[in-house]
Amino acid sequence: MTVYVDLSNKEIVNATKNRLIDIAIDAFSLKGFSGVSIRELTREAGIKESSFYNHFRSKEELQETIFANFRVSAEKIKPQVEHLEYIVKAMPLEAFLRQVYLNFMDHVLSPKMEEIWRILYLEQIRNKEAREIYLNELVGKSLWYMEAVFAKYIESGKIPPSSPAMLAAEYQYPVFSMISEFLLLRLDGKATDDIRRRMEEHIAFFARLAENKEES
Repeated sequence: MTVYVDLSNKEIVNATKNRLIDIAIDAFSLKGFSGVSIRELTREAGIKESSFYNHFRSKEELQETIFANFRVSAEKIKPQVEHLEYIVKAMPLEAFLRQVYLNFMDHVLSPKMEEIWRILYLEQIRNKEAREIYLNELVGKSLWYMEAVFAKYIESGKIPPSSPAMLAAEYQYPVFSMISEFLLLRLDGKATDDIRRRMEEHIAFFARLAENKEES
């Protein structure tokens, strides 16, 4: 069972609250937030509807808790920026990109995280927080982070001078597309070997490209 944290007070949530979160993730990922009632959630949890409010003030707060725990998990995919200088000295660019990819796969295939990715896709139109997570924290932060990575590799002399921002965009936008394809294939129970192979080939190709790319 996944263990969740109440981000408001940094405590591990109790068993009933944990079960409500699990049930909500399953339900929201299939029906969307608006397609699931508190009555359905509490019936599945085996508690009275009124007992829901002992754990969450509203269904919206329950969804916010889900998103907050997702943020914590997603932050662990990439090494912290302050550690980049040491990592860049120790690892070739391709090895670094491959490790981040493996960290992502561990994240997305961990219990419940794949379903939360589906919730984010489902809720982007209706829910501002879902949009902000996707646009600002997944897309925006990834581009910012990869720009910092490429800047460090350029500074170290391991790749030629170029625009770190352009390298980040050229590398990361295909990754976003392939992640979406991977998750959609998983949703339909289809094989993902081909898209995973293409993701790995993208890493190897881009590392070679970056190592030989110079500004004109």
